[in-house]
Amino acid sequence: MTKVTKHQRQHRITKLLESSAVSSQTHLVELLAADGVDATQTTVSRDLEELGALKVRLPGGETAYALPELPSHQVAPEDHLRRVLGEWVVEADRSGNLIVLRTPPGSAHVVGSALDRSGFPGVIGTVAGDDTVLVVAAEVPGGDDVARRLAAVAGLDGADAGQ
Repeated sequence: MTKVTKHQRQHRITKLLESSAVSSQTHLVELLAADGVDATQTTVSRDLEELGALKVRLPGGETAYALPELPSHQVAPEDHLRRVLGEWVVEADRSGNLIVLRTPPGSAHVVGSALDRSGFPGVIGTVAGDDTVLVVAAEVPGGDDVARRLAAVAGLDGADAGQ
C-alpha cells in the first residue's frame, strides 16, 4: 500500500465518486485499497464529510455518494455530464428560455453542479431544488435549442423534452 497525504487521498476519493457509483464507505475503502491506498472506514467517513459528499438516490432506488460541488474552476468532462444527466434526469420541459429538469428526490443538486461546471453552450446558470433543476438559457441559441440538446445528452426522447 502507498502512503498518501490527506489531500491526495481526498483527490482519489473525488475521482472514484465521479467515475463509479459508490454505495457505502466500506465500498469506498475497498476501491481505495484496489488503487493501492490504505484507509480506514473512519478516515473515509471524515474525508467524505470534509468533501461535502452526500448520499443521493439513483434511479431504481439505490443510493450512492456524490459531490454536489467541486471547485468552480474545474470543468466537468463531457462524459461526466452525459453520465450525470443520463442517470439522474428523468424529464425535461421548457418555457421560453427556462428549462426544467426533473430528477429523483435528492439528486437535483448533483445535476445542477455538473451542468454549471460543464460550460454547456447556451446555459447561463442553474438553480437546484430537491428534485428539480431550473436552467436559464441565453437568448441565443434560445430555450428550444438548449432544451433539445440537454434532453439529447440525458438520453430522453422528444416527448420527454417538452417538444
